[in-house]
Amino acid sequence: MAQQKKQWGAIIVMILLFAMIAFVTNLCSPMANIIKNQGEISNVLAQIGNYGNFVAYLVMGIPAGMLISKFGYKKTALIGLAVGILGILIQWYSGQLDAQKNLGLVFGVYLAGAFIAGFCMCILNCVVNPMLNILGGGGNAGNQLIQTGGVFNSAAAVAVYILMGALIGDVTKAKIADATPALLIALGIFVIAFIVILFTKIEEPEQAPVNTKLIGGALKYRHFTLGALAIFLYMGIEVGVPTYVNMYLVNTESLHISAATAGLIVAVYWLMMLIGRFVGASIGGKVSSRAMITTVAILTIVLVLAGMYSPESTKVSVPGIDWATLSIVKAQVPIGILFFLLVGLCTSVMWGGIFNMAVEGLGKYTAIASGIFMTMVFGCAVMLAIQGAVADATNYMTSYWVVLFCAAYILFYALIGSKPSKKAEEEA
Repeated sequence: MAQQKKQWGAIIVMILLFAMIAFVTNLCSPMANIIKNQGEISNVLAQIGNYGNFVAYLVMGIPAGMLISKFGYKKTALIGLAVGILGILIQWYSGQLDAQKNLGLVFGVYLAGAFIAGFCMCILNCVVNPMLNILGGGGNAGNQLIQTGGVFNSAAAVAVYILMGALIGDVTKAKIADATPALLIALGIFVIAFIVILFTKIEEPEQAPVNTKLIGGALKYRHFTLGALAIFLYMGIEVGVPTYVNMYLVNTESLHISAATAGLIVAVYWLMMLIGRFVGASIGGKVSSRAMITTVAILTIVLVLAGMYSPESTKVSVPGIDWATLSIVKAQVPIGILFFLLVGLCTSVMWGGIFNMAVEGLGKYTAIASGIFMTMVFGCAVMLAIQGAVADATNYMTSYWVVLFCAAYILFYALIGSKPSKKAEEEA
C-alpha cells in the first residue's frame, strides 16, 4: 500500500500525458484552417502540421523501443517530454514570425516544431501504456488505469477542437499566434510532468534488448504484415474523417459556420470515440476482435457512403457545449456530416482489435512488432495528403472515397487477412 501511495503522482501524470498525446496531436487539424487562410494554400499543403507530426512516427517508432530497452520507462519518458517541450516552443515561435514578410519561413519553422513534437508523441505512446500497467501492478488494476488513460485521451481530443475553434474565431483573419494559449497549456503540462516524473521513484521490470534483426522474422508472418498495413490505413480513417469535416464546415461559405462552431461540431466525433471506448472495453471480453472489427468496418462503410451521398439541403441539428457559458449550442449542418461524426463510434475500437489480431502467435517477435506498428502511424500523413489532393481536384465529399478504400481494406483484413497461415501456426 505504501508503494502504491508513492506512485500516485506518477499515475496521475501518466494519465495526463495520455490526454496530452491526444491534445497535441489533434492541434494540427484545426491549425490546418489557419494555415489554409495564410495565402493561396491547397488542402494538401494546409495539413503540414499533421505531416510533420505523423512522419515522425516512421522515424522514431523502433528507436523509441530501443530507448526504453536501454534507459527504462522513466528516463525515456523524460527524454520524450524534453523533446516535446522543444517542439511546442518551436511551434509557438513560428507564430511570432511575420507571415506576410516570409510565409515560407513561418511554414518551415512550424513544420519543424510539429515534426519534433511528433517524436515526443511517438516516445510517449511507447511509454504510457506499459507504464500505467506497471504502476497499477499489472492485471485488472493495470488494465483499469490504461482504460482510464484512454478515456482522458478521448476527452482531450474533444477539448482541443472546442478550444481551437474558440481561439481561431474568424478563420479568414486567424494567425498561428492565435493558438498560443493552447500551446502554452500543452507546454505547462509537459513541464509539470517532467518535474513530477523526475522526482518520482518508479520500479521498472528488466528490459530485454531490442533486436532489429527480428524485424524480418516478424514480417514473415502474413497476418502481421497485412495487419501493419491495416494500421497504416486505419490512421487515414481516424484522423481523415474529422479533419476534412472540419475543413468542409469552415471553408464552405454557403453553410455560414464559424471556426468556433465547427470546432464544437467536430468535437462530437471524438465524443463518439469516447463512448465507443467505454462500450468496447465492456464487451471486449465477450466478443472476438475479428467479429468486432468486421462489424465496425461494415458500419464505417455504410456511414461514410451515407455521409457522401446524403443531400446537403437536408439539415439536422447537432449539439455542442459552449464552455465559455456552459450552455448547449445547436448548429444546423447537412445530415451527411452527422453520419461522418458517427464514424467515431467505429474507429474507437479499431486500433486495439487490429493489433490483437496482428500479433497473434508472434511469440518472440511481439516486441519488435509493436515498434513496427508504431511506425505505421505515419500512414496518417500519407492518407491525409491523398485525401487532400482528391479534395483539391474534386471536392470535400468526393475525397471520402479515400476513407472508403481504407475501411474496405480493414474489412478484408478482419475477414481474410487476419487469419494466421498454417506456417505461422506451426512456428508458434
